[in-house]
Amino acid sequence: MHEIDRTQRVTVVGAGLVGSLLSMYLARRGFQVDVLEWRPDMRREEIGAGRSINLAISARGLYALRQVGLEEEALRHAIPMRGRMIHPVSGGLAYQAYGKDESQHINSISRAWLNKFLMTHAEATGRVRIQFEQRVQRVDFQKGVLDIVDRAGGPSREVYTPVVLGTDGSGSAVRREMAQAPGYRAAQEQLSHGYKELTIPPGPGGAFQMEKHALHIWPRGSYMLIALPNLDGSFTCTLFLPFQGPVSFESLGTPAQLVGFFEEQFPDALALMPGLTHDFFHNPTGTMVTVKSEPWHVGSRALLLGDAAHAIVPFFGQGMNCGFEDCVALDACLGKHTRWEDAFVEFFRLRKPNADAIADMAVENFVEMQHKTADPRFLLEKAVEKELLKSFPGEFLSRYTLVSFSLTPYRLAYEVGAIAGGIVAELSEGLTRAEDVDLDRARTLIRERLVPFVKEHSDGFGTAR
Repeated sequence: MHEIDRTQRVTVVGAGLVGSLLSMYLARRGFQVDVLEWRPDMRREEIGAGRSINLAISARGLYALRQVGLEEEALRHAIPMRGRMIHPVSGGLAYQAYGKDESQHINSISRAWLNKFLMTHAEATGRVRIQFEQRVQRVDFQKGVLDIVDRAGGPSREVYTPVVLGTDGSGSAVRREMAQAPGYRAAQEQLSHGYKELTIPPGPGGAFQMEKHALHIWPRGSYMLIALPNLDGSFTCTLFLPFQGPVSFESLGTPAQLVGFFEEQFPDALALMPGLTHDFFHNPTGTMVTVKSEPWHVGSRALLLGDAAHAIVPFFGQGMNCGFEDCVALDACLGKHTRWEDAFVEFFRLRKPNADAIADMAVENFVEMQHKTADPRFLLEKAVEKELLKSFPGEFLSRYTLVSFSLTPYRLAYEVGAIAGGIVAELSEGLTRAEDVDLDRARTLIRERLVPFVKEHSDGFGTAR
């Protein structure tokens, strides 16, 4: 178990969003950081499009950026999304606000822009060196040696590093090597759905062709389309379909089948997508996976963070936010401990229950977005939830509010959501309008079930971990 020595270089594997931000936190603590990235430098070379599910940055991600002075600049490149805009097949629109008022919103931000922004600011610290087109092939955790190959070719080389921090995504090479350690466990569950990136271009003069401040959803049961706004007036759309089956990527093999499918299911979107056929048949079909692993570290030598430790599906918009919160949590642990292993052990203890909770919530939200957002009963319960949030501020709490607009640990948000959801379901029985909810009964249920739980865990609500 070796001491935390800030004169030693540490190695971060992966210069994505989490790796770039983490390197800034490490630099701020005085470390010299080597970042190894397999991709070319996206600031200098065009990276192929088609694999971006646009990012929704919310309270946790913004808090992490605030600690390194980058929140304001990031928000200048983001678009507030104040609610969901539901597009039924029949036409007409239904709007569902995210929060109790317009101050509670999530923000659409370009993944590529944010990654470039973070890499540039990491390098600007003078303590971070990003080496591109470098793949980690093997890790000897006992010796602290990485076997690295250059994308340009040539023999592999060995690099010594006292500490390896793996932020190399859901297909992590560091996790693959860690899986060979005694007692390590990892489970990967791939969703039966894939995704395809599509585009709604800007209108004349860069105008937005749909409501700018909303996340647009076309829920269709076993599949759906979503769209998030971009600063140039376009929308990045993502089509989620099963890989196989009657309506699936497999079933849409020709342009005629694709256009016919959109004419039937997404006619208003089709009218705004002149490049649909090109995008669909040229962009790759992405996969989505949930990764649950433990213990995330090998002694004092290596630690996994972000998707490398706990990849989640994108349906709560929390993958990046959760990964950024990892950076905040590890930074706090490094501030408390003098030994790497102690910091890693505490980090895992703090983050594992929360990572598992948001992974489960993300899968549940997938079902909600596909099946429930157009369901009258669901819409009524959401409206009742809004009435309770307005009528009992500080007493009634919703899962979505806690996840997206606070720093409450995900595990507590999950448990509060179960209690609050039960209260809402009970109060909604027999109602046709949310305004008719029995507030006296609501007060009783909230104070009997929800308030005692919150009081019992009061030290956890609102904290960064």
